[in-house]
Amino acid sequence: MDAIAPGRAEVWRRYLDDRVVYVDENGSVHGKQEILRELEPLPPGLVGRIAVDRFPAEVHGDVAVVAHEVQEQLDYHGQPLHTRFRTTDTWLRTARGWRLVLRQTSAVLADPPVAALGHDQLCAYGGTYALTEEIVATVRCAEGALVVERAGRPAVRYLPELLDVFFLPGEPRTRRIFLRDERGQISGFVDRREGEDVRWRRRAGR
Repeated sequence: MDAIAPGRAEVWRRYLDDRVVYVDENGSVHGKQEILRELEPLPPGLVGRIAVDRFPAEVHGDVAVVAHEVQEQLDYHGQPLHTRFRTTDTWLRTARGWRLVLRQTSAVLADPPVAALGHDQLCAYGGTYALTEEIVATVRCAEGALVVERAGRPAVRYLPELLDVFFLPGEPRTRRIFLRDERGQISGFVDRREGEDVRWRRRAGR
């Protein structure tokens, strides 16, 4: 990991198996040559380092499996960024020593900052929204949040990320995005997960 920021490809060339499969945090799949081509020093204005945190290895004969975390610190043109990644590695003992044959990395997502929306802004979202004729949710404003209630389920508290964009704490993969018509009036919302939307319409009369 120390070799990433300075782009020391020779380190990775040594420890990567020729048939390595690497799934990065964006879901792209790479082989050894693709990985090595991407290992270049950080561009001017960026200063970074990566620290390995928790490295529990399970060894099964000539195979070792490690689920570990890394903490990335990046100074991005004077602005500090911190990212946490969870990685699963599979190492194979060969005649040349241990070699990495599989890596899968995912970003450990955190909740976004909460936006400060006024009481009137929050209450404008209040009303009844329908997915189908039978599936209906009621939205009401609370202090700094929206409370969503659906028959047969406990009430859920959504926090504002931006105007018209809300999130559920602890579930950063999803967003509730309110939609507006040509007059700027709220007409519904979508539940968005991994770029896929489930649409709800606002019932007339709120």
